[in-house]
Amino acid sequence: MRRERQTKILATIGPASCSEEMIESLFVAGVDLFRLNFSHGTHADHQTSYDLIRKVETKYDHPIGVVADMQGPKLRIGNFENDSITLEKGQSFRFDSQDSLGDERRVYLPHKEVLDSMEIGSRIFLDDGKVRIEITGKGDGYLDGEVQSGSSLSNNKGFNLPGVMLPVPALTDKDRVDLEAALNMGVDWIAQSFVQRPEDVRDARDLIKAHKNNHVALMVKIEKPSALVQIEEIVELADGVMLARGDLGVEIPPEDVPSVQKHIVRLVRDMGKPIVVATQMLESMIENARPTRAEASDVATAVYDGADCVMLSAETAAGTYPVRSVEMMDRIARRTEADDHYQEMMEASRPDALGNASDAITTAAYYVAQDVEAKLIVNYTVSGSTALRTARQRPEMPILCLTPNLNVARQLMLSYGVCAVHNDVGTDDFIGPARHAAKIVLDKGFAKKGDYFVMTAGMPFGVAGTTNILRIGEVE
Repeated sequence: MRRERQTKILATIGPASCSEEMIESLFVAGVDLFRLNFSHGTHADHQTSYDLIRKVETKYDHPIGVVADMQGPKLRIGNFENDSITLEKGQSFRFDSQDSLGDERRVYLPHKEVLDSMEIGSRIFLDDGKVRIEITGKGDGYLDGEVQSGSSLSNNKGFNLPGVMLPVPALTDKDRVDLEAALNMGVDWIAQSFVQRPEDVRDARDLIKAHKNNHVALMVKIEKPSALVQIEEIVELADGVMLARGDLGVEIPPEDVPSVQKHIVRLVRDMGKPIVVATQMLESMIENARPTRAEASDVATAVYDGADCVMLSAETAAGTYPVRSVEMMDRIARRTEADDHYQEMMEASRPDALGNASDAITTAAYYVAQDVEAKLIVNYTVSGSTALRTARQRPEMPILCLTPNLNVARQLMLSYGVCAVHNDVGTDDFIGPARHAAKIVLDKGFAKKGDYFVMTAGMPFGVAGTTNILRIGEVE
């Protein structure tokens, strides 16, 4: 199925979208990949969703990517005697290690590392920043604070610690169990939450490498300010990035989020890896049939920034209008890409060459495709690296990726403009692959007879990392 859109859509599966009929409807509406959120649901639930996605994939003979999103070390307070409390600005409040129900004066905080790491003057932001408390004192097993803002707090709310580097691994015991289950299912991407340092990424890499399903790609979620300090090394170790603006937007000033988004998207694109912009993109569509104008602008901004993919969370997982949310995101992305200023922005921000022969070939393919007014660029690739290099250029025309590896085809559904086809052709005759590509181009509706396409491949054919040939082909 050919999309009239270069920017990809990642949608979250949940109670509102876990049936075969709904998954198919979401795919037809424009979803390129599905996200399984391991913060919720059982392994059996996720396995059922995974199997249904693969059923739709088979029906349409079109690769669909599946992302397993790990929960990570989510910080939460304990519970209250009456389920919630009322707060007043300026009042004193204590966080402690006593595992008992809280009240208006105190609450259990089941994270010793937080009690140890916080200093006087540090702040705790609870319930997505709605409640803010400054630490005024600390002792053995407790923190005392003063309420700065917020009027109510309820059971088990999450909290953030802006400016504090916690000595906790990004992979919890639950994550390790969930990651094993996700790898056994056969997912295409693992999304690692709350990454703070390169060591976190290396830990996840080691777990994936040790598994029999070790071809799975690793996506790091940038949602902690501490990750920004070593962002280049973190991105270098990963296969892709998700900019999760929810927790990040709580811990850094709201006015900093747009510039951070632009910086991260540009950095990840320059490094030749796909990036997803996520969180609260069309959030009002959880309950409403239309988004706000600000939300439509937010999606468009991510597209203008050059993101590979935009994500829907609760809109498709638990919302009233999951299919409409996808349709709306699809329309916004297509309209943005059709804007003359969009291509000007992509051209102005085109990254420098990576400095190797394969990159030189894919960069040349982009310019040749422009010169001959080719309808598309065709990449034969084993590992997917050639398609990633091409996507990095953000070409106007689609990228048809032909690969013998089905898992690579599925992973590439995350990348800008890539239409991946699982292709088993293997020959040393470059005339053969050119004719084969022309047939697929025609069958998939990318071009008609007489149109040109630009093709890259490597000799010897079918060997990873050998992209060294560029050819102009004609659809016959």
